[in-house]
Amino acid sequence: MSIAALTESGMSSMEDEEIGTFLTDQGVGILALNGEEVPYQVPLSFGFDGESSIYFVYLLFGTESRKETLTEETRRGHFLVFDATSMHEWQSVSATGDLTEIEDDEWPALQKTMKNAWHSDLFASADPMRGVSGYRFDVDEWTGVKYGVVE
Repeated sequence: MSIAALTESGMSSMEDEEIGTFLTDQGVGILALNGEEVPYQVPLSFGFDGESSIYFVYLLFGTESRKETLTEETRRGHFLVFDATSMHEWQSVSATGDLTEIEDDEWPALQKTMKNAWHSDLFASADPMRGVSGYRFDVDEWTGVKYGVVE
């Protein structure tokens, strides 16, 4: 969709600074990875470093994790974050990038970014959990659009 078509419909594109603020303020999004026939999508809590990296934590249950396997196989993904206050006021950011499992020395950076991430009590009692992995999603392209949002 062209910028002119966006403007005519009442939508507007977000500038990089707006995208960064939006990602900093949000705490959950949808990660899409390459599946066998269709994309595999999973909601995830996330943190944003304020520049170009989004951090996730995978809680690993059972003997294997599909998102862990697909991440290892493709190392590339698509991430969508949206906030829909109403059908007349919403905004979204769509990003593509590479996923890398973080090393031990990068955990403090991940934890620092996760202040606004959503944390569910649901997984605290899940058993058996075999571990936790941290990932950095390095954004190489993003777009943001909004409709009816007044700054």
